[in-house]
Amino acid sequence: MIEFDAETTRLLDSVYQGADVTRRRRGGFDALQPGPGETIVDIGCGNGLLSLELGRAVGPVGRVIGVDPSSDMRKSASNRCAEHPWVDIRHGTAEEIPVETGAADKAVSVQVYEYLADIPAALEEAHRILKPGGRLVIGDIHFDSLAWHSDAPERMARMITAWDRHFVERRVPALLPPLLRDAGFEVEQTIPVPVCDTQLRPDGLANMMIILMQRFAENEGLIPAQEARDWALEQRQLAESGRFFFSLTHFVTRARKPA
Repeated sequence: MIEFDAETTRLLDSVYQGADVTRRRRGGFDALQPGPGETIVDIGCGNGLLSLELGRAVGPVGRVIGVDPSSDMRKSASNRCAEHPWVDIRHGTAEEIPVETGAADKAVSVQVYEYLADIPAALEEAHRILKPGGRLVIGDIHFDSLAWHSDAPERMARMITAWDRHFVERRVPALLPPLLRDAGFEVEQTIPVPVCDTQLRPDGLANMMIILMQRFAENEGLIPAQEARDWALEQRQLAESGRFFFSLTHFVTRARKPA
């Protein structure tokens, strides 16, 4: 898996404010429908961008609890949310959320469940912290939706196979509805948030993935370093010649704990 260290945190701090990732985050925000005075848990809050937005939405009479296992990510989130004392950043995981039983009105998680070895346990934990009638929103990419052009498709396939090693499950949106029902939730809706880039935008999801995929493949020894560099270079050359194409779909799943 990717180590969310200080260097990766700095990269994500920049790219996560770009248009593609903002749209994904906004998809979760809109599905959650945060309201004034609510208590909301941001599971896997990362660098705190969503926690901050939720903090503005619930206001000072509300409460946002951001939970993340990475100390570098928590530090970034705490700094970002420092002017909103009702936003509390805590150490924890999706399987062990440091929140009292039945304390939350709503909970949200964006691109976390694909990294979990035990999704049912995480859903049971989310169910535990929610009040009756509480809402859970989970956003994750279905990586089978990836369409990415290359003049060297076999090399592209090797890079994607290597990238699959950085998470546990590539099909989370397809698996969630029955798992949510098994955990006691009522599934309300699944909303696609497509990302398509034909320019290789500097603030785009594709650019971030090229950087992270090359670094991951090289650091883990999954692809020869020169091959990974050649793959990344080809993508940038395709963009320069007007032939770049990348498409991927993020899905937002909304569920409710029965009242």
